[in-house]
Amino acid sequence: MPTVARLARASEPTLLKLVRNRRQVLMGAGAAVVATGAVGSAVAVLGGGDGIAAALADSATSTRSPRDAGAFADRDASYTQSLGDSINLGAAGLMDSAGAAAAAAAKATPTNPNLLSRDPILHMLRRTTFGPSRTLVDAAGKLGVDEWLEQQLNPGKVDDPVATRALAAFPTVAMSTAQIRRTVKDGDWQAQYELGQATIARQMWSNRQLFEVMVDFWSNHLNVTNPFDGGWDVRTSYDNDVIRKHALGKFVDMLKASARHPAMLRYLDNAASDRRSVNENYGRELLELHTVGIDGGYVEKDVRNSAYILTGRTVSNEGEFRYEANRHWIDPVKVLGFKDKNGSRSKGLDVGEKYLSYLATHPATAKNIARKLAVRFVCDAPPNGLVQRLADTYLEHGTAIAPVLRVLFRSQEFWIATGMKTRRPLENFVATARALGVAPGSDTRAGVEGLYFMTQRFGNAPLAWVPPNGYPDVAAAWRSAHATLALWNAHRALIGGYERGLSYPKVEGLVGKRPGTTGPYLDSLADRLVFQKVAEPHRKALLSFLSAKDSTAVRNGSLGGKLEYVAPLLLDSIYHALR
Repeated sequence: MPTVARLARASEPTLLKLVRNRRQVLMGAGAAVVATGAVGSAVAVLGGGDGIAAALADSATSTRSPRDAGAFADRDASYTQSLGDSINLGAAGLMDSAGAAAAAAAKATPTNPNLLSRDPILHMLRRTTFGPSRTLVDAAGKLGVDEWLEQQLNPGKVDDPVATRALAAFPTVAMSTAQIRRTVKDGDWQAQYELGQATIARQMWSNRQLFEVMVDFWSNHLNVTNPFDGGWDVRTSYDNDVIRKHALGKFVDMLKASARHPAMLRYLDNAASDRRSVNENYGRELLELHTVGIDGGYVEKDVRNSAYILTGRTVSNEGEFRYEANRHWIDPVKVLGFKDKNGSRSKGLDVGEKYLSYLATHPATAKNIARKLAVRFVCDAPPNGLVQRLADTYLEHGTAIAPVLRVLFRSQEFWIATGMKTRRPLENFVATARALGVAPGSDTRAGVEGLYFMTQRFGNAPLAWVPPNGYPDVAAAWRSAHATLALWNAHRALIGGYERGLSYPKVEGLVGKRPGTTGPYLDSLADRLVFQKVAEPHRKALLSFLSAKDSTAVRNGSLGGKLEYVAPLLLDSIYHALR
């Protein structure tokens, strides 16, 4: 991405070209190359009211929608597939409770059948957690769908002892910016690496699983990559004070918090934006990614006005948010239906707050967030009827997220969509650890650090997506042979306990009471690792791999030394890959 200084030296024709052309990103996510379309914009520097800005105002881009600029290609299937309400999952509509919706969907025939068990407890846990564990399946089964979901929607009331103990290995995750600046060497990425590693620990061991899923969702929606140069002292605070604080609260509060946070302001260059040299990067992403979306109806002139409104929001030398009135651009502004005289530099921050409230409550923002939630929890191209239902709830409840999730879980579309999502590599990896029962150990910090470096190999380290649009959440984005091979190797590393410092179950102990013959033993192993039996052709293939028959006697827990090879095959399979 071009730097501000470099663009400031560019010629006017070059600047015009940069603004006209949408950003193209071919992102090498580790070894797994993920091709993304123009999901953001090039950084552009706009003069304060004449010169380049005037030329831009007169250009053809002033009234042109960014989506029509010729290079946009969202990686979200619900954007690229114009299927709308023609998508029929086999059941639709809102019920009085999640349990009732699950029961109704169970009686329907899915239009996209697959090999995953349609057991409602398993489906719920695959979608609302980072993967079932044997203990969690049993506990959720006793509570029932409605009570378990309601507990998860109130995470402060859920005890979390294992994750709390594990987080002690990463002391900077509880620190403020000022504390990190006193603890970490200037510019050192220690706190950012600890944040990424602690994120894995939370996903693996927290009892507040739905909360962690939503933290991941919002971390991608309001993405600030981790680590990055400007985040050494402030990225941890962004996680705590923006994402985690508001993950199940109101989006308007989260959006306003992000727009004042030094990590966001540095990452999208607003900290350097000034009325004499206005940087449009954050102003554009605020519209394109954070709120109304690429099809929200704004044009390039709106982008410039968005950038003007945000001038003055910067970062102090101590890494704290600061509004500098003398840097704020004044004159009337208009973005979509928002208008303000914007005549006072001292009141520029207030204008920005009103603008953010307007965007957060815009119907297009409601639709954008509702669609992304449906993509996350239901399928890659969710029905428009479901999306609209969620968007209406979002607006009716003043951008509160918990009511939207309650409606989502009361929707038959959620319960009928078993197996219609593919786990991203990180989710697959964490789900493996959870299924196996990997636990904190003698050196939790070193063990989790090793796991973190594994996630880098398959291009999905937590919080580490570099462009501002966040990790893609559709199956097509992760079709990479290299990433798949790296993930399969990670399955074997977890089963073998290769990363020292954590507690790993012995592979011979995965099956409790050992069946006497090989066929039933494989059934028990599948139930332990993927929580269901596998289809008969797959069962026969595993027996063939073992050179055994269904009735072949099991003489020892290791299946003659082959168990350490059979167990990963189950985790490599579609039964574990889908959610």
